Amino acid sequence: MQSLKQKSEVTPRNPGCYLMKDKHGVVIYVGKAEVLRNRVRSYFIGSHDTKTQTLVSQIEDFEYILTSSNIEALILEMNLIKKYEPKYNVMLKDDKSYPYLKITNEEHPRLIKTRQVKKDGGRYFGPYPNALAANETKKLLDRLYPLRKCRTLPDRVCLYYHIGQCLAPCEFPVSQEKNEALVNDIQRFLNNGHHDVRAELEEKMHAASEELNFERAKEMRDQIEHIDAVMQKQKMMATDGTNRDVFAYAYDKGWMCVQVFFIRQGKLIERDVSLFPFYQNPEEDFLTFVGQFYWDDNHLKPKEIIVPPNESAAYMREMLGIKVLEPKRGQKRELLDLATKNAEAALKERFDLIERDQARTIRAVEKLGEALDIDPPYRIEAFDNSNIQGTSPVSAMVVFADGKPYKKDYRKYRVKEVRGPDDYASMKEVIRRRYLRLLREESPLPDLVLVDGGKGQLSAAISVLQDELNLPLPVAGMAKDDKHKTSQLLFGEEAEPVQLPRDSHEFHLLQRIQDEVHRFAVQFHRQTRSKRSFASVLDDVPGIGEKRKRKLLSHFGSLKKMKEASLEDFKQASIPNQVAKAIMEKLHE
Repeated sequence: MQSLKQKSEVTPRNPGCYLMKDKHGVVIYVGKAEVLRNRVRSYFIGSHDTKTQTLVSQIEDFEYILTSSNIEALILEMNLIKKYEPKYNVMLKDDKSYPYLKITNEEHPRLIKTRQVKKDGGRYFGPYPNALAANETKKLLDRLYPLRKCRTLPDRVCLYYHIGQCLAPCEFPVSQEKNEALVNDIQRFLNNGHHDVRAELEEKMHAASEELNFERAKEMRDQIEHIDAVMQKQKMMATDGTNRDVFAYAYDKGWMCVQVFFIRQGKLIERDVSLFPFYQNPEEDFLTFVGQFYWDDNHLKPKEIIVPPNESAAYMREMLGIKVLEPKRGQKRELLDLATKNAEAALKERFDLIERDQARTIRAVEKLGEALDIDPPYRIEAFDNSNIQGTSPVSAMVVFADGKPYKKDYRKYRVKEVRGPDDYASMKEVIRRRYLRLLREESPLPDLVLVDGGKGQLSAAISVLQDELNLPLPVAGMAKDDKHKTSQLLFGEEAEPVQLPRDSHEFHLLQRIQDEVHRFAVQFHRQTRSKRSFASVLDDVPGIGEKRKRKLLSHFGSLKKMKEASLEDFKQASIPNQVAKAIMEKLHE
């Protein structure tokens, strides 16, 4: 820590970005600052809250990149977060996607629902509160405006033409003017023009009724009812009809909640709630959040956004290229106050849940490290074997990062070298394969290795890691009782029991890890057994895959006939001579 403090004191005073790294050289946090030296030094001096202490305790080194302005630092920060995906920048990894309606940019355009906004010349409308709202609106517009429906033009007209929802450009000429007229009508409807469309339909309904064309009048009436039903469901708040997003935030005890209100065509249709820890000052992290919100077209930019009055508004205008308002009174200020009130309520409501979750995860990891007298095992890898009397032996590995399952790094292993029910040899093989690969790839190693089992499995894992690979990794065994429940933790070469209170979060964490690795191993074993039960002798022949296997069985009808076949018969089935000979040898073994 002293060396990091000294390094921070010679950091330049320029604007730029800094990257915090752990002992494996992995980037765990990316930040920006107008004065780099002041910001970086703040991490290594003074006192911090628990959340920041956890971050600082994992920092082994840092580097920085200078920029010429704060806006450049902001853009660079977002690119670095996207590149490294640091675990302490979780609030910027927004994976939410909302449905939009899109008029495609084609000769004969289509109206489709999509969750991806691209710069492809299409016209987008939304977002909608959910997929149901988007689907209902699309169904209504399909009834009113018969744009083509097929992705590729078919050879003849389809059902949509017969029910009056497509002009069938596949068979009949449809002019560009007609398509443009339909597109303009749809745009007018989606841009808050449904009142005009409803009035026109009502006028046509009365005209049809006067002409005694009651069937046509009923169609008009049904369409009016559909408009009323769909548009009423979306109406929550009337404003001046401008598309805008309203951002507000609240923060307390190192946590921030950002509320975003989506207002489209004068209606408050949806809100986005994000809750995350922050490590810079609130205004800067709020600015970064807004930048990431629209980065890479994650969300469609509205005509304007509303934000609380702060010094970052000018950066937002420059970065986003849209109108940024900081209202102090009036209806827009009321919208902002409402969003702020929601942010404060959400922060207060969910704070206890966050604290409870941290107690079950991060703090449990730290307590486990104290009990084992090692550094907090923020990354734990756990192994378990599964077989039935030695048949279809497999192993599985699960990963827990910061006390939570990290399924992206789960791994499955087919035991290759062990014959028969030898649990210890299977554990040795899998441990050896896993950590030899990490060493070859120079990948980060875990902070703790857990094996499901007692002294035998623990001894097998230690013999490979320490004697063969010379890796001084902490290893522990998770022993079970007669009811197959976690009973105790055995640690080190002596397999000494570690006393953990049964009602503690760290003991419950071990139970979750043991249950998860057991579930994953058993699931993989069942899949392997199931595949073996449908296996064929052809699976062992080089050059035979699923397609050729199906072709052979389709051509010959059975393995018996295939066994009696000649090379000429295989040639008629389009099988190369070399593969055919291998099949014949295998079948005659």
